[in-house]
Amino acid sequence: MSSALRIAYRQTRRRISKTLIRVPIVWYRHRNLTAHDAFVAAYARSGSVWLRFLLYELLAHNVATFDLVNRHIPDVGRQRHSAALLPGGGRLLKTHEPYRMEYRKAVYLVRDPRDVVVSEYAFYQQSRRIDCTFQEFFPLFVQGKSNGYGRWADHVRSWLDSRLAATGNLLVIRFEELKAETESVLSKALAFLGGKADAEQVRRAVANNTVAKMRDKEKQSPQLVTREGHRYIRAGSVGGWRENLSDAEVQMIEQQAGDMLERMGYQPARACRMTLPGRGAINDSDT
Repeated sequence: MSSALRIAYRQTRRRISKTLIRVPIVWYRHRNLTAHDAFVAAYARSGSVWLRFLLYELLAHNVATFDLVNRHIPDVGRQRHSAALLPGGGRLLKTHEPYRMEYRKAVYLVRDPRDVVVSEYAFYQQSRRIDCTFQEFFPLFVQGKSNGYGRWADHVRSWLDSRLAATGNLLVIRFEELKAETESVLSKALAFLGGKADAEQVRRAVANNTVAKMRDKEKQSPQLVTREGHRYIRAGSVGGWRENLSDAEVQMIEQQAGDMLERMGYQPARACRMTLPGRGAINDSDT
């Protein structure tokens, strides 16, 4: 497929993902789940790739690669040939969808939406899914129209207020805590899923999946954007939004998502901020 056709295909898929056409597609992907299946759930661009790599190493007792993780902790809908990594023969799957009744158990990863919007724009831009400036993209994100998953706040609320949360079958992890205290948070997630590992195994899994190591793995198993000269694995920074969002943009997202920001412990921006220089592009190191 030529580059032009690939770009057209991605842009078409993105447009379709924001219409009602996706409803039967999403339903179809959620067929044939079992009571033992569990999920790594997150709004897009929240760090679920990294968490899947970490969990795969501890559950499969194998070094994680893109090929192995994508095969054995796949997107929901691609689970037909995935491995039974969990007790009882359950599979571990990934979803970006808001909470659905089919979900029985999940680790829900949350990232500051001010960082999410920066990362999502950079990823969509490099993969040529969009052709617009950040200033044009930002309101779409705030309105829940930049992808097929709705508004960030509504997505988080759907999981926090779900039946899983009420029954103890939901573990909520903040991306920022996973970055700061990786070993302890990872151990907690593993225990929640019914897995076991000693401290040395956890340390080894973390050491095997640093940003640098995962970029090396990306080179060994190039993803589509990698083959096109871009990076799938980015820096995964915390607080990079402070250098990439204007005061007005910060205010807009904090007004729209205020209750969920507070509920998740994300602090509002300070009243006094430095004026940003001209922003024609997003700082790659901050996404």
